[in-house]
Amino acid sequence: MRTVQMTLDDNLVQTVDRVAKYLHTTRSAFTREALHQAVARVKTQRLEEKHRKGYLNHPVSADEFGVWENEQKWGDE
Repeated sequence: MRTVQMTLDDNLVQTVDRVAKYLHTTRSAFTREALHQAVARVKTQRLEEKHRKGYLNHPVSADEFGVWENEQKWGDE
């Protein structure tokens, strides 16, 4: 693990410290988890954008999934 120096405004540091205390964790642990979640969110957004562009370039045809309609079981039949 590395130690990094960051510049944050005082209000944010105070808020992070309050939340970390409430969660019974440290500022570093809280920040690590927040950064992990932010990176995961960016990855998800990038994949969603990639899929959106793919469907714009290759739209679903009207009968593309129709072949599976008879295979669906909804439990009320």
